Amino acid sequence: MNIITIVGARPQFVKAAVVSREISTHDDIHETIIHTGQHFDPNMSDLFFEEMRIPAPGYNLNINSLSHGAMTGKMLEEIEKVLLDKKPDWVLVYGDTNSTLAGALAAKKLHIRVAHVEAGLRSFNMTMPEEINRILTDRVSDILFCPTETATRNLKNEGFDHFDSRVVLSGDVMLDAALFYRQYSRPPQIELKRDFVLATLHRAENTDTPEYLSEIIRALETISREQDVLLPLHPRTRAKLEASGYNTRLSPIRFIDPVGYLEMIYLLDKCSLVMTDSGGLQKEAFFFRKYCITLRNETEWTELVAHGYNALAGNSYDRIIQAYREQPHPNFSTPLYGNGHAAKVIVDTLIEA
Repeated sequence: MNIITIVGARPQFVKAAVVSREISTHDDIHETIIHTGQHFDPNMSDLFFEEMRIPAPGYNLNINSLSHGAMTGKMLEEIEKVLLDKKPDWVLVYGDTNSTLAGALAAKKLHIRVAHVEAGLRSFNMTMPEEINRILTDRVSDILFCPTETATRNLKNEGFDHFDSRVVLSGDVMLDAALFYRQYSRPPQIELKRDFVLATLHRAENTDTPEYLSEIIRALETISREQDVLLPLHPRTRAKLEASGYNTRLSPIRFIDPVGYLEMIYLLDKCSLVMTDSGGLQKEAFFFRKYCITLRNETEWTELVAHGYNALAGNSYDRIIQAYREQPHPNFSTPLYGNGHAAKVIVDTLIEA
């Protein structure tokens, strides 16, 4: 069996890593990785392949720094060329990026079967590019690997019982990754205080609107006067802050350069609270039994909110501070994302299909 795997952004590297490890245990499966280049910063791309022990990409398309339409179109064109040459049995796509959608469309138009890992997620916010990518990718996929029961219900509600596709509750490959890579985690080259908040901030909906960015930063400054706030600074966010005249060196927030996955795992393990607008980090906070304040008005991980592990604070100073003041102390006893064997379920299903 020949599989083409499409990756292009940091979370996809992590998900692909654990599935690739499982694929490597089968001598009769050959995997070729296409790296679209969607994340082009070497600190946030090449480093992950090395850290995750992912096989080197067979193709690096180096497509980035374009509008959504131009990026997706260029990826579609270039991925199609590879698929025509390699003629795989399956194209495996992850998550909800432009790379995900482009890979799924390119394969489907060539009548190649598509498997979507992390299918069925919905934020119900159609202004998010990720939501559009999720919905369209799900609709053209032949097998939809859902990380949660909520995701399978979403697909059922959308009529997938009547579509020519298969919905599989696989569990979450990010849990597989957290359990495996925790043993290899390492501290970043900085001094860490015993009690600190781990924050990340990168979504365009927050960084591209000056008033939203200002509200979030002001809230983090307030919190940092009571508790150390550590924020690995995404290139997008750094550029926006610099453009606004904000001086990160004079801020009470501890800004550091982006960290690798193994360092991020270490920080998650040691922090006391997570504040983020990242989808993946919300789940990883749960894996490490840390409460999460999400800097968005909605989340695709609705079960985290329903069970009291996550608070949606949006980009309002008052709401963020309120969520910080009122944070509960949940026991994290509910197994929301499977048992850590999602990659095996995915590979076994592809072999049987």
